[in-house]
Amino acid sequence: MAGPMLFEPISIRDVTLKNRVVVAPMHQYAAEKGFATDWHLVNAGRYAAGGAGLVIMESTKVERRGCGTVGDLGLWDDKFIPGLKRCVDFIRLHNSVPGIQLGHSGRKARRFRPWEGGAPLKPSPEIDDWDDWELVSSSGINSPDTDPTPRALTLAEIPEAVERWGQAARRAHEAGFDVLDIHMAHGYLIHQFLSPFSNVRNDQYGGSELNRMRFAIEVVESVRAHWPASKPLFVRLSVEDDSGWGPDQSVALAKILKPKGVDVIDCSSGGMRGSPVVSAGPVTYGYQVPYADRLKNDADILSMAVGLIVHADQAEKILQEGRADLIALARELLYNPNWPMDAAQKLGVDAKFASVPPAQAYWLAKRAQSVKSVTPSTYMKGLHVE
Repeated sequence: MAGPMLFEPISIRDVTLKNRVVVAPMHQYAAEKGFATDWHLVNAGRYAAGGAGLVIMESTKVERRGCGTVGDLGLWDDKFIPGLKRCVDFIRLHNSVPGIQLGHSGRKARRFRPWEGGAPLKPSPEIDDWDDWELVSSSGINSPDTDPTPRALTLAEIPEAVERWGQAARRAHEAGFDVLDIHMAHGYLIHQFLSPFSNVRNDQYGGSELNRMRFAIEVVESVRAHWPASKPLFVRLSVEDDSGWGPDQSVALAKILKPKGVDVIDCSSGGMRGSPVVSAGPVTYGYQVPYADRLKNDADILSMAVGLIVHADQAEKILQEGRADLIALARELLYNPNWPMDAAQKLGVDAKFASVPPAQAYWLAKRAQSVKSVTPSTYMKGLHVE
């Protein structure tokens, strides 16, 4: 009898994931002037030790002015490589594949951390490169209206901006990452070019749908020129942004990007109008899965589902129904970093806990074999079920 698909290996190019559980990139806002800290090592490491097949580190900025907050990770200089390599080595040591997302905040840069309110920053002595931290975008349009107005990138500046993505991809490879995810979603710079809501240019990067895609396409070409052909390339899209960019446009873009070397579409939504998410229906379990379903089946490309995927049987059903190829979790992994290990037990596989390091596996397997009456805490609310 075949086992659960969630724990079947999957090979993409020359990289094999031991299971289909992916740690989605989550901003930590904990970097120091762009450098990775001990927090990044611990945060990424706990997910690798928890059994995930792929750990994608947070959106790491391709240039200084692309930083969303003072705590964003950077990869616009070779000096950032050693700190990230430290994280890569630990992830790989625990039999997980290390990945990284590359991003640029565009007009959503230079802000307080979310738990500090997320409002635009003001000049202060603590920020010694304020003038270099310029807000740029596809067009000189602010969002929401109370935000500072960005400067539109000139036609002459765009090739340099594109090349920064390629150079960041080179550095990601040198740091040892095996999977790269380009952030084209959530109202950030590439999305600002894609959406007619934020792009009102009248040159070859604006106007028609294909023109608005041009920046994204050139970024992929630049990244692929510096990212080894043996390594997978993902793209995260806001498949529906409720602002003029939707599933039809996302499918069309995916069909263009696939022959240029994109392997997986990471399917999210929203972010253009300031709201965190937008959905065709209520925000509930698996609310963004229809986007992964649409991209996988209409664009003929591997897709990754994300968005309130919480339970093991829920994740397994998505795969069994052919709606996605990978399952990404974010906040549920914050709640339980050992979710992959826990899911394997609930789906009846990995009786010896081989998906996690021996220092965990030995003791958990011993308890499971010797004390049959113990139910893990993730299976029930308390000792007595009411």
